[in-house]
Amino acid sequence: MSLAVAIQMDPIETININADSTFVLALEAQRRGHALYHYLPSALALKNGRVLASVRPLEVRRELGNHATLGEAQMVDLATMDVVLMRQDPPFDMAYITATHLLEHIHPATLVVNDPVHVRNAPEKLLVTHFPKLMPPTLITADARQVVEFRKEYKDIVLKPLFGNGGAGVFHVKPDDENLGSLLELFTQLYREPVIVQQYLPAVRDGDKRIILVDGQPAGAVNRVPQAGEARSNLHVGGRAMKADLTVRDREICEAIGPTLRARGLVFVGIDVIGGFLTEINVTSPTGIQEINRFDDVRIEAQIWDAIELRRAASGSVPSA
Repeated sequence: MSLAVAIQMDPIETININADSTFVLALEAQRRGHALYHYLPSALALKNGRVLASVRPLEVRRELGNHATLGEAQMVDLATMDVVLMRQDPPFDMAYITATHLLEHIHPATLVVNDPVHVRNAPEKLLVTHFPKLMPPTLITADARQVVEFRKEYKDIVLKPLFGNGGAGVFHVKPDDENLGSLLELFTQLYREPVIVQQYLPAVRDGDKRIILVDGQPAGAVNRVPQAGEARSNLHVGGRAMKADLTVRDREICEAIGPTLRARGLVFVGIDVIGGFLTEINVTSPTGIQEINRFDDVRIEAQIWDAIELRRAASGSVPSA
């Protein structure tokens, strides 16, 4: 099966090829003989019911400083593609949401991964709220008084923007911290949405585990340990990647959410688990493949492409190439 694959992502020229998950997905697709095309989210257009994009043929290789070759741009109807990988980074803003609306016009005849309707309906910090028994105590509100009362009840809390990403704007607020009022005022100025508040989990000092699920099944995990004096464990803010195994509790969480992910066409998902609690379900542009591959000597990108090809074959569509 040779497929025409369009990858909607940020500029490929500046990625870190030793960490970027989209890069290894592209490498695996190329290894399987699929034809690759790259385009920026800003290149999407809807004209008379057709979803168009200015795409460039793409070749990739694991060579630092020479990892991608892009051909001449051409305007194509994305309905002629077999697969579209929606892989641009958040923020999950109106531009991101608009892209899901446009791609909805071609899915599932062209398989969009992840399903754009359910990407739109599953922001990281909101989809997880459908599994309250798996979560730490959580409050989503725009009412500062409720946040104050939540801290009185749970003492140590974490305050986050509802649609933030990458650890940006995440604050650990201790019981005696006098800055809570000022932080809430700042959030009100910066964001129109409610904030999300959770009980602080001291287990984060031991790591925030990223688990990758492929079509609802756990494929591997990596632990991300924050630096001393840092509340965030994200790798790009200095968190340290460490080998991690799946515990009984991890598998319970995956079994609980897996059927929902699979039913919603969320093929490639990354969840975050701290101290046995599920904190986020990442469906927009999850990462972690390369770190897990190195620790576990696996190729998660191959599992993802197996799942994509099975879904594509099950759709009954004839590949374009």
